[in-house]
Amino acid sequence: MIIHLKNSVADAEVAKVAQDLDAFHIKKPDFHVLVTPSALQEVPAQYESITEASFPFPNDMQLASADYFSETREIDINGVKIGGTNNNTMVIAGPCSVESEEQITQSAELMVEQGIKTLRAGCYKPRTSPYSFQGMGLEGLKLLDKMRSKFGLNIITEVRDTTHVDEIIEYADIIQIGAKAMYDQGILRTCGKSRKPILLKRGFGSTLQEFVQAAEFILSAGNDNVILCERGIRTFETKTRFTLDLCGVAYLKEYTNLPIILDPSHALGYRYGVPDLARACTAMGIEGLLIEVHPDPSVAKSDAAQQLDHDMFRDLLTTLHPIATAVGRTII
Repeated sequence: MIIHLKNSVADAEVAKVAQDLDAFHIKKPDFHVLVTPSALQEVPAQYESITEASFPFPNDMQLASADYFSETREIDINGVKIGGTNNNTMVIAGPCSVESEEQITQSAELMVEQGIKTLRAGCYKPRTSPYSFQGMGLEGLKLLDKMRSKFGLNIITEVRDTTHVDEIIEYADIIQIGAKAMYDQGILRTCGKSRKPILLKRGFGSTLQEFVQAAEFILSAGNDNVILCERGIRTFETKTRFTLDLCGVAYLKEYTNLPIILDPSHALGYRYGVPDLARACTAMGIEGLLIEVHPDPSVAKSDAAQQLDHDMFRDLLTTLHPIATAVGRTII
């Protein structure tokens, strides 16, 4: 249950009520928010007089629920806005990982050329094999910072584990929590203490409820700036890397208040189908696309098979604009 206490309630009393109800406390400008386990379905009688409003829920998808806040939450990334009343579809593009200054500079130049405002690239790579390229680490973050300063781009990069989460928060404009880290409560809680936008990817074996409840860890810590990212789930199919769950996206659009970004690159795992998937995703009227693009995918150090080259990306964007327009959205 979510309970709004009146703003006139003293801080000491709010703390006592939160302790009594085993609740998270979030201070808003005009009221106090308490979030209790969903098993609580009614405000206890002794607290009715100090309660402004209450919202019971059938499960622990609460702060993210459309029944609590019916509009999609607005996320403002240094003036680039998605959600709310903004009908923007934000394209986030760039290589899987930072490999060199030349490579990431070429990628940044492409974004500027195409009017894309957000550059992605990994610095700490959560690889399946210990023998694969693990990323450039802090050196890569500094290169991304250089691209931001030089080209005026927003930067998104991924947290691999808690050992460098503070570095990512310091350097990134959007903090990506990858599919393999979706259950890492240390990362989730630390990102909750930040106020920077968090892009949370769905684990490839996670249900929709588990996915949204991971977002609740961030929201309940006071960070409202959470974006959900569907990137494919593992099914019985072996001809594609994962299965992009567009049915799940329809559910999230209907029942949650969080912006939704889709990642067709990781879903299919092969570049030949990424443009078609990206077009289908855009037609769903979502808030963003995450697309891997490399100057020369044949020499990429990670995820080479799924990255578009620059000409493929240019061609894709020309087809996305009219689709976005058809569903009342604008590619940014």
